[in-house]
Amino acid sequence: MSDSSANEESESRVKPLTAVARRCLAVLVEKAKTTPDSYPLSLAGIITGCNQKSNRDPKMDVDEGDALRALDELREAGAVREIQGSGRVTKYRHAAYEWFDVDSPGAAIMTELLLRGPQTLGELRTRASRMHPFVDLSAVQAEVNALVEKDLVFAVTPPGRGQTFAHTLYTPTERQHIAAKVEKQADAAGSTAAATAPGSVANEGKIDKIQQRLDDVTARLEALEKKLADLES
Repeated sequence: MSDSSANEESESRVKPLTAVARRCLAVLVEKAKTTPDSYPLSLAGIITGCNQKSNRDPKMDVDEGDALRALDELREAGAVREIQGSGRVTKYRHAAYEWFDVDSPGAAIMTELLLRGPQTLGELRTRASRMHPFVDLSAVQAEVNALVEKDLVFAVTPPGRGQTFAHTLYTPTERQHIAAKVEKQADAAGSTAAATAPGSVANEGKIDKIQQRLDDVTARLEALEKKLADLES
């Protein structure tokens, strides 16, 4: 199969999904990786995962009707399969690896983007490592580049420190909103940096130290969120 044929097949298979469908798919992949003993998931398990307070942005209040409609959408797209569980309880299994045409590291990054929205490489490394270990930022960058090639991820902001990436499963309207929101956040951050006179070597050193502290705090928060998620599961 030629590269163009492969790209056409990928584009025809992967398409934008509603917000609840994206959340349901991400929950199925996440739980398969982090709590395999409870996977595949029942409808109740999916709803609980969608409404989980940790590792989610935005927070959601998904009910049974919302989840069923989302699962119908995912089944029609070929991203989720319905199976018969023990005691005749219907359960659901994702088909994300085939649908996205990715392996474990790619699935971990896509799942985090679906669960939390646009993120930097550093955020993705910290958060996705609970599903797949990434040795360094270069490994994350390589995987993100591969996802960009598959048209599953796009760069929301220009290259450089703090570059932000997002998945391509947003609807066109959502994608415009995401770009505007991230640009606004970047402008605010730029104004703050300018106020501290970043041209000074001393100030640049201070900024790097502050960034390191923020990264440390973020890592601690992620660890706490994982413990909360394990308890909620």
